[in-house]
Amino acid sequence: MVPEDTTPIGEPLKPGDTGEGVRDLHRRLDTAGLPVAASEVTAGHYGDDTAARVARFQAERGLHEHGLVDEHTLSSLIEAGHRLGDRNLYLHAPMLRGDDVADLQLRLGSLGFDAGRIDGIFGPDTSAALRDFQHNSGLVLDGIAGADTVRSLRQLVGRSAGTTPVAQVRELDRLRRSRPDLDERRIALGQFGSCGALAGALSRGLRTRGANVVALDHPDDTTQAATANRFEAEAYLGLRIENLPTPEVAHFATEGFHSEGGLRLAQHCAAALKRVLADGMVGTEVAVRGMRIPILRRTRMPAVLCTLAPPSSVVPATAELAEQLTAAVSDWAADPTASPGA
Repeated sequence: MVPEDTTPIGEPLKPGDTGEGVRDLHRRLDTAGLPVAASEVTAGHYGDDTAARVARFQAERGLHEHGLVDEHTLSSLIEAGHRLGDRNLYLHAPMLRGDDVADLQLRLGSLGFDAGRIDGIFGPDTSAALRDFQHNSGLVLDGIAGADTVRSLRQLVGRSAGTTPVAQVRELDRLRRSRPDLDERRIALGQFGSCGALAGALSRGLRTRGANVVALDHPDDTTQAATANRFEAEAYLGLRIENLPTPEVAHFATEGFHSEGGLRLAQHCAAALKRVLADGMVGTEVAVRGMRIPILRRTRMPAVLCTLAPPSSVVPATAELAEQLTAAVSDWAADPTASPGA
């Protein structure tokens, strides 16, 4: 078995820190194409340039851009160090994660082999797609993306550059065939502190329209994602309040792939938040962002995370927010492949 690099840099890192953990961070940022100023590297110091490079890495990876090296940033830095062909990829526990897995999934999907979402996690769908590719290419059917399989993929994928991954096409097809209302639709509704009243009102609104709602309030987004998957939710809607000037809505997206259902649901939710929280603010738009944070990456259904802001505007608008978001989810269910107003 090829060991997976799961060695953490250490405790979460922040500006002002020094030592071997910071030196390891500098090496990983350099590998990711974001070299830190020599003065900070030599001193092993987490200074302004290190923080800027971390924030840029977070922006490129679809993470929250706070410039601190938290658990999710640590994991992404480790995953960024893997390139397709550097190691054998195959199905085992724990599942392999990394940029090399995402590259493999994208290449398979571009050739018409459904490896599932391009999430950088080597799971059963990726294994099945890899075996299908090996079978069709006359390769050894071992389910391992080794040197011969990677070489064959690289030779073929160049002919299909720009092709939409088959997982994205199939998601669109599933959405078009889904029922156009919320009756008995399974909705996972998560909240990350300070949103309990809104989550409760929104849950009641969705249930009134016939939805089967599971309420999630665990502070860990990976735990929420696992619960939503076990519930076999058809959509996930997350809520959080942040000290930002304007609200934003995130959906899952990575290089060469985005969740079609997640994008459309995010657009509907953004329109709802704008009507309540940004209405009357000249030039203010509610941003819709493609991100790779765990709650979006690890859920297997269309998923969005609504960041409500500014905090002073959220609590007084709880009832209206619940009403507008209920309508947004209902409108999305009616035509999950269309943007609002289309």
